[in-house]
Amino acid sequence: NRDFDATGTFESEEIIVSSEAMGKLVLFQVDEGANLKQNQIVGVVDTTQLYLKKKQLQSTIKAVLSKQPDISAQLAALQKQIETTEVEKRRIENLVKLDAATTKQLDDINSQLEVLNKQYTATKSSLTITKQGIQSETLPLIAQVEQIEDQIKKSIIINPIDGTVLTRYAKQDEITSNGKALYKSANLSEMTLRVYVDGDQLGQIKLEQKVKIYVD
Repeated sequence: NRDFDATGTFESEEIIVSSEAMGKLVLFQVDEGANLKQNQIVGVVDTTQLYLKKKQLQSTIKAVLSKQPDISAQLAALQKQIETTEVEKRRIENLVKLDAATTKQLDDINSQLEVLNKQYTATKSSLTITKQGIQSETLPLIAQVEQIEDQIKKSIIINPIDGTVLTRYAKQDEITSNGKALYKSANLSEMTLRVYVDGDQLGQIKLEQKVKIYVD
């Protein structure tokens, strides 16, 4: 009979979910009134161009790294010479003990071994510096790949809370952009009834007083 003392509205904590990526909404499963779970995937922005860019960067990284020197292979020949010279040194040392070789021969082989060891150390240092330089060239490319992976991750629209869709602002196959509102959601399991009363009624209201509520 529409006999009531005051009117009000039910309110809940609302959240507007916006897009974090730019592109076509290839998937958007949001309907007004639908109940969505927290962390539920509800949409996807097209990531084709991001994927192709990532693939291109990964190919560039691979090409740069292919220029790295094979340190062990390039040092193998020097290592073999050192081992052969050490064997020869031991042979001459034995001959010197038997007076079958001169100390000059031993000095010569020691000098030769010293030169080879220095050459080995210098070559290894040079190759290591070259390899590190090539690897450092890939660092900006790796950072770009990580940036694109973050953009791809943000292209997946994830519902942030358990709640009900109140309003939908976009549709599947539409073009969206960063910050564009997609839908509004609220958790309706707990709601607040906000009612306004006039001054005459205020004196009749007491804490813990029971009231009857009618929904229009």
